[in-house]
Amino acid sequence: MSALKWISTLVIAVLAGPTLAQDAEWSKVVEDARKEGVVVVYNAGLGVPLYETVAKTFESKYGIKVQSITARGSEMTERIRTEHAAGRFLGDLQLHAESVIVQQQTTGEYATPLPFLPNAKNLRAPFSATRISVPIYTQAYGILMNTSLVKPEEAPKSWTDLLDVKWKGRILSDDLRPIGAGNGLFTVLYKTYGESFHEKLAAQALTFSRDPANDARRVARGEYPFYIPQVYGLVSDFNGLPVKALLPSDGTPYSAMDFAVLTKAPHPNAARLMINHFLEIESQMVYANGWMPPTVEGAIERAAPEARPYAGVKLLGTTNPAERDAMGALARKIYSAY
Repeated sequence: MSALKWISTLVIAVLAGPTLAQDAEWSKVVEDARKEGVVVVYNAGLGVPLYETVAKTFESKYGIKVQSITARGSEMTERIRTEHAAGRFLGDLQLHAESVIVQQQTTGEYATPLPFLPNAKNLRAPFSATRISVPIYTQAYGILMNTSLVKPEEAPKSWTDLLDVKWKGRILSDDLRPIGAGNGLFTVLYKTYGESFHEKLAAQALTFSRDPANDARRVARGEYPFYIPQVYGLVSDFNGLPVKALLPSDGTPYSAMDFAVLTKAPHPNAARLMINHFLEIESQMVYANGWMPPTVEGAIERAAPEARPYAGVKLLGTTNPAERDAMGALARKIYSAY
């Protein structure tokens, strides 16, 4: 063998080394996951049935049973904290808001660092994996409008259009002050438009509530022309009713929902395999077709035409856990009259 050919062969081997090692590692993960046979998921995505659809495809593909416990985010956070404090490590994965997972780690090691995941390389901007979690889908928040109460030419085209005096006293809203979708909306719009925007919005005499599913139905029944912030992926619940999900031209606030492997997970390989499965293009298209912005490249373009505008909505911004207390205090100050 000539010296040049020998060097070329060596270079190819060196470059291929990490890939071959990762392939071998992943094959072992799949093998061990099948032996574990089950994965226990704590799902904080209450009201989002798309998770169940993808979980069933995981069971079918790998023969691994998925045991899911679904609850509100605050309830799931407390469950994990209580179990870990008692030394009862029952869950393998949590599917939770990225901001909550980050916040959890400030009080304890509730999630474990993630090893190699083959499909993590396919994440699209602005999404990226952290040391402990991977974004799976996005809850984007827009404006729900009653089409019987609002003429097409009057429909708000941006968040600032809600400041029109004709909508005073006619906007139903999730409470903007406590932790939740409402405060997420407050935070992103505050960063985008400043305090003066919220002072004007407060002057619109919003009606605050803390029952998102019922609040959207109140708009569908004609009690209010608008509800904010509306999760796009839940609008299909109102098929046949006089409502429309508006896409503000300035973009929508969003919250990424992440998978994280819980500390001392009983079935760590099955947990890792399930995360990777949810990042498959076919899994991501389930979310895209359900009007939930996917987190990997290629899913939006392959979504159904009617779903594509919502799956590919312009993302305006999200929350930062470090700013949560300050944003809550600001919201309480501006909306103190409520």
